[in-house]
Formats: sequence, structure tokens, C-alpha cells
Amino acid sequence: MNALWRGSRTTQLRIITGLILFIYVLLHFFNIGLFIVSPEIADSFQLARKWVIRSWPGTILLYGALLVHAGLALGKVAYKMRLRLSLVDVTQVGFGILIPLMLATHIVFTRGSAAQFETNDTVAYLAGLIWKTGDGWQQAFLLLVTWIHGCIGLHMWLRLTDVWRNNIATLLAIAVLIPAFALSGFATAGRYAHAQLNGPEDTQLDFLDDTNWPGPPEFDVLIIQSTWLMYLVIALLGVVVALYCFRQITRPKRRLKITYVDGPTISCAPGPTLLDISREAGVPHTSLCGGKGRCTTCRVIVESGGEFLTPPLDAEIAALRSVGAPPTARLACQMRPTEATTVYRMFQPDGRTKRDHAVQGKEAQFAILFLDMRGFTARTTGQLPYDVVFLLNRFFDAIVPAINNAGGTVDKYLGDGLLAVFETKDAHSSARAGLKAAKDIGLALEHFNQRLEIEGSEAVKIGLGLHLGTLVLGEIGAQGQAPRTLIGDTVNTASRLESETKALGVEGLFSKPLLDAAGVSTDALDFATLELRGVAAPLPALPVPKLSALHDLFEAPSDTSKSA
Repeated sequence: MNALWRGSRTTQLRIITGLILFIYVLLHFFNIGLFIVSPEIADSFQLARKWVIRSWPGTILLYGALLVHAGLALGKVAYKMRLRLSLVDVTQVGFGILIPLMLATHIVFTRGSAAQFETNDTVAYLAGLIWKTGDGWQQAFLLLVTWIHGCIGLHMWLRLTDVWRNNIATLLAIAVLIPAFALSGFATAGRYAHAQLNGPEDTQLDFLDDTNWPGPPEFDVLIIQSTWLMYLVIALLGVVVALYCFRQITRPKRRLKITYVDGPTISCAPGPTLLDISREAGVPHTSLCGGKGRCTTCRVIVESGGEFLTPPLDAEIAALRSVGAPPTARLACQMRPTEATTVYRMFQPDGRTKRDHAVQGKEAQFAILFLDMRGFTARTTGQLPYDVVFLLNRFFDAIVPAINNAGGTVDKYLGDGLLAVFETKDAHSSARAGLKAAKDIGLALEHFNQRLEIEGSEAVKIGLGLHLGTLVLGEIGAQGQAPRTLIGDTVNTASRLESETKALGVEGLFSKPLLDAAGVSTDALDFATLELRGVAAPLPALPVPKLSALHDLFEAPSDTSKSA
């Protein structure tokens, strides 16, 4: 399961509705900002937006998302046993309460006025209504509150991805510019509307006619409706507060003990999740996704009391399976202890894994790629160390993207070579990814050598071994200094294949088990049977003189029946 969509159905629904609302807000702010360019462009963009959001499907989608998103958030607050929240949660909840309170009047005087009195609620109309008033400042504040609320939610959702983390500075700059753009458009529209409403009589009448400006009787109706809508929102918030108080009064008086290995033993009432229990008791407990079941950083090993826990739901099972967690592992944000329980937190508060459970390793079948630059020692003899480093970095910059784009990762660099692994969903896709990477490395090498030729430098030659088999992935080393390591006969075999490319005078050697797993038809291929040092049995392998010529082999029809 994609990490972005992990979590319960409720969490996924909150994400989907939040995205719908965020896209609406983004387009709305862009629409307001366009008034800087011209009123006509802003009006044209708004007509296009209205055609979507004020159609029946658009209305149901938008307001349905608003009601569901708000309902889920308020329900979560009402269901909490304790309101001990982090600063981020306090900001989100606080802004989430402010938004509907301030949004009620905005909805009535725009969508409500348009529906009842056929008002042309353009950006200029809205700005003219509230420019130089307390309501104008309130709507500007609403714009900022809504944007910050949405950006926090988006950050909490995407911060587990590499793309988000690697581009956080750029995204932050964009996040600041968008509301600034919208507020500038609002100020421009406000001055424009103010000039129209206070200009010559003909100008005033034209503006009032273009917007179909409501008259005093219509404004009286809108004021009454916005007041009642505000009362309704306040009443709903009151219901949430009442439910929360009711749960506090009626919560079980029975207490149970939670024992943390390498930590305290606490007493608590049954009902909350273990993560909430930890937070309420002040016990450090890592949780990157905020307790939504979308990561596994809050996971624990249940050492006793596991028989009393309700079985994990599908989302929790999928999340734990993705990290190869043992059967006794649970997510603290999903499990609700009902009896005395002893747990072992797998991550320390500083984010490091604790050794006893983190280094147990994971066994899987993946493709392994070994690559080495030929003649590196002779090539760099007499060169300054800086020049050697510069050459290696240029070389790796050229070929590593081919590995990454195929779905592989470089496990480690080995001087003038590297070891890469293709961790995909199964052996078939891993083998196919390895083949794609090998072909693309060949093409990248040709382009790299063309640049070297232009510079008057000697072309780089490589040897590449590609094999598929069972690996053990785990952390090996002293605590706090234990990088992930790949071990097993598969790694040794791939290394031996790479070494044999030099003797055979080819760029690559691909083992038959890898080609079989990839679904490549091998009947017509000319294999070499190799006696590899440290490998028990002879291994058939396909010599590949030029990696860039792999197109026909890679495009061979896939035979999934041969997948390992």
C-alpha cells in the first residue's frame, strides 16, 4: 500500500475531503489574486470556477467534503478521553473551529445571495461589501487562517515522502507567496470597488447593475440568515463540548496498568489508544504522522496482554507488513488496551530504533546490482585527490539516476563502484527493474563518455553484475552507528558476476535466475556457465557486451508464470 494512503478508512476519508477543500481554497485564492492583472480576467476565471462548483455535482462534492471533513474533526475531539494536544494539534483544532464561525457570513453573502437574489458575486462585489470595515479585516484573517490550516494538514500528510522533504524550502516559499498574492488582489479589488461606489452617479449605477447589488430588504434577509447560520455553527460546537463532557463523566472508573519496557509503569482508564495514553501520561512516544496510522514510528512490541487486544484492522496490518514487523508488533495509535499490558517502544524519542527489535532483519527476494569502474587505479595514478573525487562524483551523477528511476536505491558506494538493490513488491518486478536500470546505465555511460571525449579525456569502462535471490536486510553495527546492510549468498554472487565481466571482456553479466524471474524468454540466449568463487554450484549467466544494446531483451514479453 502507498504510504500516502495508509491508515484507517476514516483517515483516508479525512485526507480525501481535505484535499478537495484545499484545491478549492487554492483556486479561490488564485482567483482573488488575478484581480491584480485585471478585473476582467478575475471575472472570467470565477465564471469557470462557478461552472464547476455551483453545478449539482460540484455542490455536492464541495459542501459534502466540507461537512464530512468538519464532522470527522469534531467527532475526533468529542471522542478523545483527554484533550492533551501538541502545539500543531492545538493550532489545527483552533483554526478548524474559527473557520466555520467566520465562514458563515461569507457563504450567505456570496453563494446565498447569488442563489436567492441572482447577485453576481464577483471579487469586486465582495470587496465592495467589506472594504474599510471590520468585516474586511475579519475576512483577511479568515484567508490566512484557512491557508495555514490547509498547509499544516498537507504537511502532516506529505512529510513522510522524500519529494516533500527534499523540496520543503521551495514549497514553504510558495506557501507564503500564495496568500500574499490573494491579499494583494483583495486590496486591489477593494480600492477598485470603493472607487466605483463613490464615483460619479453613472459609475455607481453601472457597478450596482453589473453586480445586481442587493437592496436594503435583501440585505436584511441576508443578515438574518447569516446570524442564524452562525447560531447553528455555535450550537454544533456546543454539542461537541457536551459529548466530550458526557464521556468524561461516564468514562470507566476501572484502572489498568501499562508497563513500558525501559520506561515507567502507569495507571490509566481503558478506552484511549496507547499513543493517547502515552501522551496523557507524559511518556515520550514517537509518532511522525500524528497518530493517524499512516506511518509505523509509534509501533510497539506487545510483550504481555496481547491476547486481550482487539485484532488489528486491515490498514494496520498492511502498515506493519510493509516494514516486516513481527506478529507481536502493533501500532500504538491503533491499539486500545483493555487489560494490563507490557509494551516495548521500538523508536526512542530522538527517532532512533532500539537495538533489540530493530536489528532483527528482513528476508526478501530482490535483484542486486554490482557495478565497478574498470582501470580506475591506472587512470587516477598521479592525479590530485581532488581531481579523483571530482571524476567519481561526475561518474556517479551520470549513472545513479538510472538506478533511482528504475525503482532501485544505492545501498552503498564502494570506492569506484556501488551496490544497488531493487526493493519492489515481488521478485518479478524487482528483476524487471534491475534490467531497466542496467539498460539505462549503459545509455547514460555512452552520453558520459561522449562528454569525456569532447574534453579530451579517456572513456570510462565498467563491469556490472546483476543477480536475484534471497537477501537479509538489517542494521549491523554498534548502537547508534548501525547502517542498513544487505547480507546473504545473493550479494556475494552478484559481486562475483561483476568480477567475471573483466575476464569475459563484457560490460554486464546477468544471471539466469534473474532473467527467469523477469519473464524473459531464455531459450535462444547464449549463456556462459560460470564457476564462481564462494558459490557452491555453477551459475548460468548471460554475457552482455554493451548494456546500451539491451532494448530488445528488456522489451521481451513478460512471462509472469516464471516469476520467482
